[in-house]
Amino acid sequence: MKKKSIYGLVVCFLSIILIILAWNYRQKNKPIVLEFGMFAESNWDVKNANAYVIIDDAIKKFEKEHPGVKVHYETGIRKEDYSEWLDRKILEGETPDVFMVLSDDFYKYVSLNVISDLDNQIANDRNFKKEYFFDTVLDIGKYHESQYALPYEVVPTLMFVNKTLLEQEGIEVPNENWTWSTMEQIVDQITKDKNGDGVIDQFGTYNYTWKEAVYSNGAELFDKDGKKAFFSGTKVNEAVKFVKKLNEMNGGREVTQNDFDSGNVAFMPLAFSEYRTYKTYPYKIKKYTSFQWECTSMPAGPEGHNTSEVDALLMTIGNKSKHKELAWEFLKMLTLDSSIQREIFEYSQGASVLKYVTGSRYAESMIRKDMDVDERVIDNRLLSDAIENGRINPKFSKYPEAMALAENEIDDIYKNEKNIDSSLKVFQRSITKFLNQ
Repeated sequence: MKKKSIYGLVVCFLSIILIILAWNYRQKNKPIVLEFGMFAESNWDVKNANAYVIIDDAIKKFEKEHPGVKVHYETGIRKEDYSEWLDRKILEGETPDVFMVLSDDFYKYVSLNVISDLDNQIANDRNFKKEYFFDTVLDIGKYHESQYALPYEVVPTLMFVNKTLLEQEGIEVPNENWTWSTMEQIVDQITKDKNGDGVIDQFGTYNYTWKEAVYSNGAELFDKDGKKAFFSGTKVNEAVKFVKKLNEMNGGREVTQNDFDSGNVAFMPLAFSEYRTYKTYPYKIKKYTSFQWECTSMPAGPEGHNTSEVDALLMTIGNKSKHKELAWEFLKMLTLDSSIQREIFEYSQGASVLKYVTGSRYAESMIRKDMDVDERVIDNRLLSDAIENGRINPKFSKYPEAMALAENEIDDIYKNEKNIDSSLKVFQRSITKFLNQ
């Protein structure tokens, strides 16, 4: 009995050892899983049937270069639901290792310490080429001079021009160095009552607002910390007055999207993503088929340049990621790998964040794809200049509310024909008080 007991103990002990060794082997050979957070739609609110293609290609390439690593993401998350989905993941302690960041959420995640400061990775990685990025676009992922996110895709705003309408009036499409003065002259010539019923039915602009004019007149609306506002400054004042003058040419008529779609408006600000979507088939047959159109820069104000707003889709690393080195490598592949960035032009509607990709012949050929042979493709230099010299919005918690207040105030100035100088001075005091509450 005694020998049997000893034998049983030995067998039991060996079994435990084997179980431990087997568990260790499985753990050692278990793939590392990187969680990636993304939404399944275009960031630019246009149609996109290829939402997963670029990401899947990046994952395939990354996994091939990193054996034993898998990248996982949840499918079917809509853009409008993404912030709520990501907030829930963060609260549950399941923040993705790498994830997309919407513009409105960037400041929130930085202030809550949800995302990583990438400065050390950038400084210590010889393969990271900061100079490959457009400087302006890289700045979108910065907060207080530290890089918290990298840009993945960029979209500038350009001026959509109804080429057919201008040609009918004997006017050439403005070049990229045009000014407010030129725009005012064209709008004055274009705006008219075509059918003679006493009502203006051909217009100069649609959706060109004081904000576009502010950007192109070199004005700043807020300081970077969101403590000061500059609405009473000369540059803002000039922008608000310029747009008022253009609107007054419409003789009280409110210009609509339908007016533009019908070919009766000369100019409309347009995101590059919309240019790409509605310049090609199959979407081209649904919009803007009654006239030819192309894009140019925004007209420069007397104190500014041909500058417009630039926005980017950002990607970042979760601060609590257990695999930060691998997360960094995957983030680099998404944003700095030329083969992945080239696919932005093939499968998405924006532009690459890399200067040499956006300026390439390949990018030009992808933009030309599915366009009519006689249509002019947007000039790569114009596109690159619009991105590099673009204006980005400041990052502080009250920015969305502050801009909403500003829009309401300036709309009220226009509708009720208030004195612009005195109204902006009053608003300057009230918005400054709001920012510092």
